[in-house]
Amino acid sequence: MARWKILLLEFDIVYVSQKAIKGSAIAKFLASRALEDYEPLNFDFPNEELMCVATTEDYPWKLSFDGASNAVGNGIGAVLVSPNGDYYPLTCKLDFDCINNMAEYEACIMGLRATIERGIRTSEVYGDSVLVIYQLKGEWETRDPKLINYRKVVLGLLEEFDDITFNYIPRDENQMADALATLASMIKANKEEEM
Repeated sequence: MARWKILLLEFDIVYVSQKAIKGSAIAKFLASRALEDYEPLNFDFPNEELMCVATTEDYPWKLSFDGASNAVGNGIGAVLVSPNGDYYPLTCKLDFDCINNMAEYEACIMGLRATIERGIRTSEVYGDSVLVIYQLKGEWETRDPKLINYRKVVLGLLEEFDDITFNYIPRDENQMADALATLASMIKANKEEEM
């Protein structure tokens, strides 16, 4: 029969706070580690033949949209993202019954109108509805009578753009627009009051 012994170890943990360091001490330390082959920075512009420098204005704005249609209500959300990475969220509670694809088109239209209002003429549009994206790309036919007029409205808005593309993204990459649409669908509004 084997016997096991358990060895208990004790550790004393002592916390030592960092002492303050003067800026002059850091400078002295860095100076003592200076490189022998140090060369100062050259601020001369090396490429005088450069014709243009890209700015953020050369990059398109991005628009993602989503619609939510559920037992609680219907809502839409869209997010405009500037070339600098600034986010402009948009959301709206729909005051009529609709199928989810109608809500998707409503969200796209809201986002496109906001884009046009800001004078943006180049945009990349992202949505997580395969049906709506491929209908807008012209790769799928629009057969549902409820969606035909929505597509016509979007095509009319596209005349305001110099360059626009529609791209499908999975729902988990469209979380912000999805959250806005879902929140809007849950809002209970009194129809008598103006919001």
